[in-house]
Amino acid sequence: MPDPDPGPVSLVRAATLGQVRSMKFLLSRRWIIFLLVVGLLSWLAWILGQWQFHRLDERHERNAIIERNIEAPATAVEDLLRTDRGPSDELQWRTVTATGTYDVANTVIVRYRTRDGAPGVDVVVPLVTSDGTALVVDRGWLATENRGARPEDVPAPPTGVVTVTAWVRQDAAGDSTHVSDHSTRSINSQEIAAATGLTTYRGFADLKSENPAPDTALEPVELPDQSDGPHFFYGLQWWFFGLLAVVGFVWMAYDEWRERPASQTGQEPPVDGEDETVEVGRGR
Repeated sequence: MPDPDPGPVSLVRAATLGQVRSMKFLLSRRWIIFLLVVGLLSWLAWILGQWQFHRLDERHERNAIIERNIEAPATAVEDLLRTDRGPSDELQWRTVTATGTYDVANTVIVRYRTRDGAPGVDVVVPLVTSDGTALVVDRGWLATENRGARPEDVPAPPTGVVTVTAWVRQDAAGDSTHVSDHSTRSINSQEIAAATGLTTYRGFADLKSENPAPDTALEPVELPDQSDGPHFFYGLQWWFFGLLAVVGFVWMAYDEWRERPASQTGQEPPVDGEDETVEVGRGR
């Protein structure tokens, strides 16, 4: 006796059940581990993207401080800097003026300062003010052609009473600030004070101008980069990598499902997690 013709509802139910059955491979051990790895990678990519955008916000804040301070009118050094504590972040790149005499005998050479790939040094000379407190002044950059430099090798600053206009900088930290034989790798006013015996303002100053002008000027200090940097595009790249991982998982799952249609799937996925496609013949 022929089988009764199934109705449309039964056909839809059977097709849906077949599709659901054919997706059960996602419950195998291999696909569950795959899903967990993709989820972890996507989460890490999201966190790293957020970190880059957080750094972008910090960059905007830093640039705003620099722009505001560079354009602010100059302030007398004694009104802005102290001998007992260093300048805050808010004082970075503020303009100060100071009048005194350069202590040439205590010149310090800052090594390993390159510009556009060219080797050179920064020349730091304390400016001793009328009350005896010295302002550590980075007078600028000098090309050295890989031969290094000694204090006697650099152009002399103006003699006599000098008025300087300079930008406030915070002291560097770490082993690179140690001063030995009038030489260092990073500028720290307290290290220079200890090496020279001077009382100095905390922090140092990048020279903007000096009056009178020297006979031979050094290369002026470079202002900081005020662009947004690469953080925006780095953040987008991390998020793209996370999205790519999710899309890749979905595509591979779809490809696996396409290779095992419901009409050819006749049993549950194996217990041990191995994916198999079994063809089941239809009996009569």
